[in-house]
Amino acid sequence: MTQPADHPLVSAVKPLVDAMGAELLDPGQAAADDVVLAWEGTDVVAVRLPQLSESLDHILAAMERRHGMPLADLDRKTKQGVVRTLEARGAFSVRHGVETVAGALGVSRFTVYNYLNRDNSTKGE
Repeated sequence: MTQPADHPLVSAVKPLVDAMGAELLDPGQAAADDVVLAWEGTDVVAVRLPQLSESLDHILAAMERRHGMPLADLDRKTKQGVVRTLEARGAFSVRHGVETVAGALGVSRFTVYNYLNRDNSTKGE
């Protein structure tokens, strides 16, 4: 990226871009699907968003960092909370999302579905 990394806009969006697993680019390198950000009428930086499946991997990695351990090592109640958070963030709309989450949690797909169904059944009460 040829834009100054210390530009206030770049500094402001970099933590979000990193958390999403996105990439910062020079605006001149932006493709049709990239988001170009401007500052006072001048294009400063382009953001290339990751594929949804890559975003899920970044979300799972961030959750592991937040909990300070592999998700598979969490207790059942905490795993259920992780599934609720992931559902709220759209993780299960990603192709193979349930399988990816089940693998990260060290549980079966059936268990993830049970966590989701349990949460949805308590919402209806």
